[in-house]
Amino acid sequence: MNNHELIPLIPKLKNARVMVIGDLMVDEYIWGSVSRISPEAPVPVVSVTSESLRLGGAGNVLNNIYTLGGKVMLGGVVGNDDMGRKVLQDLHKMGADTQAVAVEPDWITTVKTRIIAHHQQVVRYDREVVRVIRPEPLKKILTVLEERIHELDAVLISDYGKGVVCPEMVDAVRSITLGAGKILTVDPKVQNVHLFQKFTVITPNHHEAAQATGRWIQTEEDLVSVGRQLLGRLQAKSILITRGEKGMSLFQDTGDITHIPTMAKEVFDVTGAGDTVISVLTMALAVGADVKQAAALSNYAAGIVVGEVGTATLKSSELEDAVRNGVRSKSKIT
Repeated sequence: MNNHELIPLIPKLKNARVMVIGDLMVDEYIWGSVSRISPEAPVPVVSVTSESLRLGGAGNVLNNIYTLGGKVMLGGVVGNDDMGRKVLQDLHKMGADTQAVAVEPDWITTVKTRIIAHHQQVVRYDREVVRVIRPEPLKKILTVLEERIHELDAVLISDYGKGVVCPEMVDAVRSITLGAGKILTVDPKVQNVHLFQKFTVITPNHHEAAQATGRWIQTEEDLVSVGRQLLGRLQAKSILITRGEKGMSLFQDTGDITHIPTMAKEVFDVTGAGDTVISVLTMALAVGADVKQAAALSNYAAGIVVGEVGTATLKSSELEDAVRNGVRSKSKIT
């Protein structure tokens, strides 16, 4: 892939009009240092220096698109609890379109808490109750999508397996989106992969792809078999398998297979990297890139965010610099 093809796409990303639908949550970070082991148990004692809350899940996908200047709508559910109010507050500060965000009194807003010491995650604990979305909030999301599909270039489903993504939702979103001739992408959870028939692009990681097909990926032959099997089974236009330090592999319904080497120089934290990949990929497709260009651009973006600790986003200037000069290692603690 010639980088000169990618650079003109970057300023166009701000023209992308995307609706993100999926599981909203909060990423909580507790930052500190470790200097001793607890006398009570063989575990490190973390001296806390700061704490931060960030939009997670579909909220982090929205944040990636927002930071790159795209126009973005959001569909999902939050609880009528402190963290749900925090999510809405952050979204309103950003000026995000939340018409399709439902507040449910019996919904628990998922919180993923990570304790970070010396640039490394010590432990993560989750507070959540997984339940399938009720008909009323689902209807709200779908009504907004149907009424405003003409304003969009693409719809992106961010599936974290917390209950918003269900067969009824996927079927309706596919009908509305593809019926209007729009792009439809998804970052899937393995238990729901079978739902995403006929999508424009599906982006499982290599573990999810292996589990979905029942074939462990150990060789190049395994990878090709898994990619082709998913492509045929789901009747997708493209499957983009993200492979960590091995980069990405793109399988197209034309029969083309493209392997894209990783751009990351150092990996501090892979948290949210999938969100960045699906965000940049969808935005690039929305502004006219072909799928190989979109995948290559998302690979550069992923190379940047894995060099930061915690859920991260990037600006257009950072992405352009990475494409022109290569990804530079960096780590920010905020």
